[in-house]
Amino acid sequence: MPRSIGVLLGESINFKSRLKLINMTNLQNCLDTSSIYVSTYAKYNNGSLFGKWLNLSDYSDYDSLLTAMYDLHSDESDPEFMFQDYECPFLEKMGLLSECHISKDIYEIIEQINDSGHDLEVYEACLDCLGKMEFQSLYEYVNNFYYGEFNSDEDFVQYLYEDDTFNIPNWVVIDWEATARSIMHDYFESNGHYFRS
Repeated sequence: MPRSIGVLLGESINFKSRLKLINMTNLQNCLDTSSIYVSTYAKYNNGSLFGKWLNLSDYSDYDSLLTAMYDLHSDESDPEFMFQDYECPFLEKMGLLSECHISKDIYEIIEQINDSGHDLEVYEACLDCLGKMEFQSLYEYVNNFYYGEFNSDEDFVQYLYEDDTFNIPNWVVIDWEATARSIMHDYFESNGHYFRS
């Protein structure tokens, strides 16, 4: 039985109760905290900082966001949008957003994340471990090599032991700290999230 299910069903466990559990039914929409300040290069070059903060979650898709940006700057015949500020660390790290660009794929990517069963924090932790990569590669890596969130390397290694990853008899006494130092050469960790390397 998967660990989180066992915990939720009240399975009698030892160290597992110390782990932080993620409630998959309450995943936060990744766009709820993402916003961009949209101006234009023409306004900026003429000494104006006029623009507006747009919350990405207020729009159902890229086309509706684009329509809002054109409506905001309808005084220009062909506005060249400038994203002077933004609060979207994940989108920026993925290369989906910069001063002069916002990817048309952001809504599809965020939908995939929301449907994946993993919080955005897991994807951010994976990026911290592996560096910038295309989203499909990141998505597959998380789905194939993510082990979960643990309080320490020792808790993670104990999870591997109890999950029979190493097939060690339960009567063996283990120095978890020393074992964790050795085993962590084969795994990545960021902000408590563990991945196989």
